[in-house]
Amino acid sequence: MAGPGRPEPAMLPRGRGRGRLKALATGLLLLLLLLSGLYLLSGALAYGRLLLPSPCSGAALQGLGAQVRAVEEENRQLREELRRHESRGWTACSQPQPPAVPKCQLLHVAIVCAGHNSSRDVVTLVKSILFHRKNPLHFHLVTDTVARSILETLFSTWMVPSVLVSFYNADELKPEVAWIPNKHYSGIYGLLKLALLRALPPTLPQVIVLDTDITFASDIADLWAVFARFSDKQVIGLVENQSDWYLGNLWKNHRPWPALGRGFNTVPSPGVILLQLERLRQVGWEQMWRLTAERELLTMLATSLADQDIFNAVIKQHPWLVHPLPCSWNVQLSDHTRAERCYSEASDLKVIHWNSPKKLGVKNKHVDFFRNLYLTFLEYDGNLLRRELFGCGGGEPQPEPGQTRPATGELEDDEACYEFRQQRLTVHRVHLTFLPFEPPAPDPHDVTLVAQLSMDRLQMLEALCRHWPGPMSLALYLSDAEAQQFLRFAQASEVLAARRDVAYHIVYREGPLYPVNLLRNVALGQARTPYVFLSDIDFLPAFSLYDYLRTSIKELGLATRKAALVVPAFETLRYRLNFPTSKKELLALLDAGSLYTFRYHVWPRGHEPTDYARWREAQAPYRVEWAADYEPYVVVARDCPRYDPRFVGFGWNKVAHIMELDAQEYEFLVLPEAFAIHLPHAPSLDISRFRSSPAYRRCLQALKDGFHQDLSRRYGAAALKYLTAQRQR
Repeated sequence: MAGPGRPEPAMLPRGRGRGRLKALATGLLLLLLLLSGLYLLSGALAYGRLLLPSPCSGAALQGLGAQVRAVEEENRQLREELRRHESRGWTACSQPQPPAVPKCQLLHVAIVCAGHNSSRDVVTLVKSILFHRKNPLHFHLVTDTVARSILETLFSTWMVPSVLVSFYNADELKPEVAWIPNKHYSGIYGLLKLALLRALPPTLPQVIVLDTDITFASDIADLWAVFARFSDKQVIGLVENQSDWYLGNLWKNHRPWPALGRGFNTVPSPGVILLQLERLRQVGWEQMWRLTAERELLTMLATSLADQDIFNAVIKQHPWLVHPLPCSWNVQLSDHTRAERCYSEASDLKVIHWNSPKKLGVKNKHVDFFRNLYLTFLEYDGNLLRRELFGCGGGEPQPEPGQTRPATGELEDDEACYEFRQQRLTVHRVHLTFLPFEPPAPDPHDVTLVAQLSMDRLQMLEALCRHWPGPMSLALYLSDAEAQQFLRFAQASEVLAARRDVAYHIVYREGPLYPVNLLRNVALGQARTPYVFLSDIDFLPAFSLYDYLRTSIKELGLATRKAALVVPAFETLRYRLNFPTSKKELLALLDAGSLYTFRYHVWPRGHEPTDYARWREAQAPYRVEWAADYEPYVVVARDCPRYDPRFVGFGWNKVAHIMELDAQEYEFLVLPEAFAIHLPHAPSLDISRFRSSPAYRRCLQALKDGFHQDLSRRYGAAALKYLTAQRQR
């Protein structure tokens, strides 16, 4: 029964109620089918391939179900594909590919470099860039005096097409950052990138800034293309730090400078920065970093990571300034970094660091791959990078102003002398002061030993350092790989490592003949004392010779006279010799047959004019006259004539130089207490070829004839005596 106030429900016949419910259910079903059909139709029309049959038939319902399942399967496959792409770290929306850098567009790279060791690192970095590059490059090098001297000579002799180099004086930038206390080992040079706007041309719109201790594994144009991804406000491109330094949890009471999260890396290893220079000027970058540094230094007192601390403090305040770079552009190798998160395959690598000796012990499963990649460029033949960029002009490398190719008229008609002609056309790369070098203190009578050598004479360096305590300038003819062997040898030798007054200059090997006089000129040109002792690497001077020469230079007044002091040369055929400590001991060995006057049995006229019989009894210096083929070892003023570089291989290289000294009216004075002894060694390849090949000797004669002609043009009738003396021999 119904309760009070509740209406009585109407009673319907059982059949009619069921019919209405069935009709209602059917209507709802049809409505749902209709809505589903319209929804599917709207989606399928976008694909242009879904035709919905009439919803009034059973076939329509079956076809609709099949189409629904097909669309769901397609959507499932699309979602799966997206998940696969996301697991690789990119999607079409999140990582758009930058537009390709136009062919032949000039790319600008800035590097801060100071000192000898940093200059060596720059060479490896530049090799890795040149190996991959497809665009012209302009290097902007901020250097100290030492690095500029090294790198100016290196690039001018490297002669790589489509490469420009500009130098900027680091000393002019130092006052901009010298007020910042810095505990980082890079010193003031680790802060100079903050002041790059002051150094670089105001018309330069953007630049890639690199540290010296990185190696490229990809085309630098791909990094340049990232500039196109910058927003209108972003001015700096940086890679996030891969260490926990800025999180402040490395040790108790660790207090880093402020940074955004992990912070961004600029220094110490490695540093890759993209700078939008125009925008930096617009936002007032110089005032921005200065104010930030001044504020933070009130509490931090000094930077720990040089400019990196200040960059990060600025970004912490103005995060919109930075465009994060993928960490593959800055794979930092350290026990405290997470480098392996930056790549899944070797092909993902863009830039790595391996130059620091401290990295040799890094625990990384790919350490062998990193080492091999670095060594590839460390020892890579830089001559192979002189290739022209196809379609970008540049042509054959041309000499720098003042650097001319030698004439070869005396050899043009003789194809047998092709090697001689080709060697003279070669411009060799030169890396000055390959190791740290400290010039001697000024001394008006000081003298530098000048010599040249190749890899097979390397073992003579230690003995030479023991015999000659004064400064030396040595030119080494080595390949890129041999230069690294020499570096390891010098660093491992206690004798060589203890010397800072020996300058080693690498002339990189190229061509079949030994460019002996070019090497001598390189070493001679780098002497830093008023006088030079022009020697050879296989001669050991008397232990007292350095002091004796300085005394003789002063007593003979070489500052006011044009003279060449002759150091008598002797030789031994024994590999072990009790080296004489005085002239008296030397004469005893000479009389006993343990020593001989140099080359008396194969080339006596080379040293006959020294007059050894007179030297035995001499108590004072005596003058001798020039004679044909005379080639003594002499001490002369540093500004003496240079060696004639046409003489390559073996033969007449010193003879021509002594002839030039005589033509310029140098007097030859033999020193009575001076001597040097030649040590035995295997003959060089060039000596063997000279002795065995008539064609080789004919080519040498052609060089002699050309030299006589040039001598006659320079000195006129006075030079006729040289040609006459030669013909009388």
